[in-house]
Amino acid sequence: MKILKSSRFWNTFISIILIILLAILLWQLYSLNVLPQNIQLPIVIILILAVFVVILVNIEFRYKPKIQIICLILSLLLAIAYGFGAYYLYRTDGTLSAITAIRNTNDNNISVIVMNDSDIHALEDLSGKKVGVLKNIDKGGTEKALEQIQKEMPVEFEQIELDSVPQEAIALYSGEVDAIILNEAYRTNVVELEDYADFSGRTRVIFQAHFKTDATNEALAVSDVTTKPYNILISGNDTYGDVGELSRSDVNMVVTVNPMTSTVLLTSIPRDAYVAVDCGDAYACAEGQLDKITHTGINGVTSTKRTVEKLLDIDINYTFRVNFSSVTSIVDSLGGIDIEVPEGQAVETFYADSTLEGVTEGWNHLNGERALSFARERYAYIDGDNQRVRNQQMVLKAIFDKATSPEIIVNYPSLLSALESAFDTTLSQDEITSFIKYQIQAMPGWKFETYQLSGEGSTLFCPSLGQAAFVTVLDQNTVALAHDKIMAVLDGKDADEITEPQTQANDEAAVYPENQAGYDFYDNEGAYSSGMDSYDESQWDSQNTYDSETDSGSVQDEYSGDDSHTNSEG
Repeated sequence: MKILKSSRFWNTFISIILIILLAILLWQLYSLNVLPQNIQLPIVIILILAVFVVILVNIEFRYKPKIQIICLILSLLLAIAYGFGAYYLYRTDGTLSAITAIRNTNDNNISVIVMNDSDIHALEDLSGKKVGVLKNIDKGGTEKALEQIQKEMPVEFEQIELDSVPQEAIALYSGEVDAIILNEAYRTNVVELEDYADFSGRTRVIFQAHFKTDATNEALAVSDVTTKPYNILISGNDTYGDVGELSRSDVNMVVTVNPMTSTVLLTSIPRDAYVAVDCGDAYACAEGQLDKITHTGINGVTSTKRTVEKLLDIDINYTFRVNFSSVTSIVDSLGGIDIEVPEGQAVETFYADSTLEGVTEGWNHLNGERALSFARERYAYIDGDNQRVRNQQMVLKAIFDKATSPEIIVNYPSLLSALESAFDTTLSQDEITSFIKYQIQAMPGWKFETYQLSGEGSTLFCPSLGQAAFVTVLDQNTVALAHDKIMAVLDGKDADEITEPQTQANDEAAVYPENQAGYDFYDNEGAYSSGMDSYDESQWDSQNTYDSETDSGSVQDEYSGDDSHTNSEG
């Protein structure tokens, strides 16, 4: 009798908890709204019936001790299942809110950097020292950093103005200055110079100024992401940590989605593409000047978006911003991805991380770090950056395939944790949930098509560096063809059917040095080479070839004058 009373008490208690958890679970399902109505309604009925049956049996056989114990166990199991369900639905809602939260600011980090063996350990140690600052590049960031330094610790030091980012590194290494003030967004520009690859290892930060700048979040939203075609820009920053930190945009890919034809076109732009820059909302930027597209990331994703729109003559509806940490965490949370490496594209070790195992021909299972290194690899390939772009497209497709497979159920908790800080987007939460519902209900067999812009390598002045650097002068026929392929997919056609530009290539968009008149540039040793305004057309051998019958051509610009600088990458 005592056992019976005890089991009846606990059954009643658990039943009340179960009803509360059921109500929370149903509310979470309703609020999240990720399931199609024809799937959600049966699930809701089953959830309610399960509770109703357990409670009804419990009441009907309340004098049967064994049945009471069975009901208690069933109630506990249901309560645990409903509790976990409500929790993960809550987590899902929070994750979607986090990644769709509108960022109204960009994060800026400006560091005071010294050599490891320097006797400078704090701001007060700068007293009477020489500190290198950039003369024209990122003047706003330098001024804000100097203001914060004086607020933190009023100290007097001599400012040595330098003309380029590499010149700062040179001056610090040589002892010309005791410290430098450098925007962290430019750090990778230094470490990619062969002589300063050890920059991060040989230097340390004694102070870092943090400030935010206003950001414009533009979204040309479509009326329905499940029926209307649209373009998404994926901007991949070359940093770890906070995805909101400004840095170079090393991945620039336009994803064109047409839900009605289940077609996805990935159009990639080389990181070194030499393009006219739209500064977006940047406070210090050379508007309209020619620079590498990767440097637009330093200005913010709006700058990259508008620059790509002007380059390809398209509208971009949404943006996704990711970084190195995003790739590693998402791939690991999915349990790794599988990619098929074509014949002749095997890599023994990766340049980005020589400690990692490379890839072999055929299928390879990659964890986060190997997937990132594979997506960054270019030095192992004859085709260099073009093959890296293809690798990036393979990784993105593999992530999509894994995320839309049944395996996602097993990896769902870890994926939620990864997504919370993996990227930000201008897609709204309602648009994402609508797309999820469409994917669940329609289960479309997505067809992926790919294209990449290409061009000729050259060495031209980059305003963001303050010196000349290696760039890719885009073949304008590939630009025109990219535009036509994107428009074809938007119109419900097959991009692979567009093999020649339907519009005349803009040969006038070819790059000539007179576009950069008025700028000085420096060689890799920081020495002044010559003023860009002193160049004339006779110093350049510009060869523009175009075959009207095949509608194909190329743009090749070769400098034939005296030039003391060597190729650098920034």
